[in-house]
Amino acid sequence: MTTLALNGRTKHELEKPVIRSARAMIVEDSTALGETYRAMLLSDGHAVDLFARADEAIAALEKTLPSVLLIDVNLPDGNGLDILRLVKARQLPVEVVMMTAQGSVQLAVEAMREGAFDFIMKPFNAERLKVTMRNAIERRAMANTLADITETFDRDHFANFIGRSLPMQATYRIIQSAAPSNATVFITGESGTGKELCAEALHRLSRRANGPFVAINCAAIPRDMLESEIFGHAKGAFTGAISDRKGAVLQANGGTLFLDELCEMDLGLQAKMLRFLQTMTIQRVGEDQLRQVDVRIVCATNRDPQAEVTAGRFREDLFYRLHVVPIELPPLRDRDDDVLLIAREFLARFAKEDGKSFTGFMPEAEAALRAYSWPGNVRQLQNVIRNVVVLGEGPQVTLANLPREVQAHAMLDRRPGMPVVAAPVSPGLRESSFRGAQAIEPLETSIRRIIQAAIDQCGGSIPRAAAALDVAPSTLYRRIQSWQMGEAERLVS
Repeated sequence: MTTLALNGRTKHELEKPVIRSARAMIVEDSTALGETYRAMLLSDGHAVDLFARADEAIAALEKTLPSVLLIDVNLPDGNGLDILRLVKARQLPVEVVMMTAQGSVQLAVEAMREGAFDFIMKPFNAERLKVTMRNAIERRAMANTLADITETFDRDHFANFIGRSLPMQATYRIIQSAAPSNATVFITGESGTGKELCAEALHRLSRRANGPFVAINCAAIPRDMLESEIFGHAKGAFTGAISDRKGAVLQANGGTLFLDELCEMDLGLQAKMLRFLQTMTIQRVGEDQLRQVDVRIVCATNRDPQAEVTAGRFREDLFYRLHVVPIELPPLRDRDDDVLLIAREFLARFAKEDGKSFTGFMPEAEAALRAYSWPGNVRQLQNVIRNVVVLGEGPQVTLANLPREVQAHAMLDRRPGMPVVAAPVSPGLRESSFRGAQAIEPLETSIRRIIQAAIDQCGGSIPRAAAALDVAPSTLYRRIQSWQMGEAERLVS
């Protein structure tokens, strides 16, 4: 049976962490007992540090953290429970086991309440100590794994990205995994989704971070000049070449070259790009010399690259050479409430820059931001918030501050019990022509009822409702928008 991979481990492995040797710290004032316990753990493959006083153990914890800390309750310079409290107060990633020869139920309860992993009574044999140690290691391994997962899947910021939605958490994981390698990354996504931000993150998190990051927008450069921009040219190579040009590849040597809108490159240049990728050598226009380079390639397009290959506009061999690590950036409409996180961040940033008093959004403004489909994605949202700050006054952004096309969607993101829009049914369908025990509901009315029920059950979130209905959020947005437009036309007429 297939298991879900979590942070490089399967779900089954997560449930049963691998028991391994670890470092233990024993705090025991009896030298004989301390050495005995130490020998027991050493025989099980653990590294062990032994201390007789509380102050010595605390000083050691400032330098090195063990996986498991075994503490005698009664120490010559204090109570072992005080060390336990210190460990928990500082939130140190250490499992604590308390030991005592004068145990009581009350003392054991107190130790467990303070956060001890276990409480063992002296005298104990080697097997009891070893089992306790192994269980503590297993507990610590589980805690570390869960902390890693929580950190990985609960980030609302990553590099220069903002967002905590599941699609973005998956994107962060891919970027983090791909960044350290030299593999070519192929980024796809609609305009405004942050493809250059993604490329910059890959560079900054890579071993090439100290090298140059060079970005070329293939759509912004005339086709007859693009080869020169990428590979450079020698002086006099063509009319207007009044000096040598290094070219983006040489500029990015030792770093990362980002080729945006790659599908705008003509077929002739694509052939030269393929040869460059195969040999990692370039020949500048008008020059015979071959130059060896060390460049990582990250490319991006807002088109469907496979459709471009099928249409004959993009070389298939080049596509497969570049399409090593694909990253598809989700559109803003599929990112649930990320739109509000991003809008708030932009609002705070622009308000500070312009000296405005904006502090947040009114509920109806937030509802409109959620419901709008954002065809221009994050870039469009950024421009909208910039416009709001420049033209408006705080402290709260109201619905009236937003552009009309966004205002029109204010009713599309309602909370449970509040209909998206009344379902207009034509008079011809209102009186069913079917005569039977049960009238047949029109198909469009059924669809609308099902969608509304899903949105209500998902707390008003259209993306979550779409996931529950197993359709794309854009499908629901289009239907709701068409219903609203139809209702507006009906009211006008």
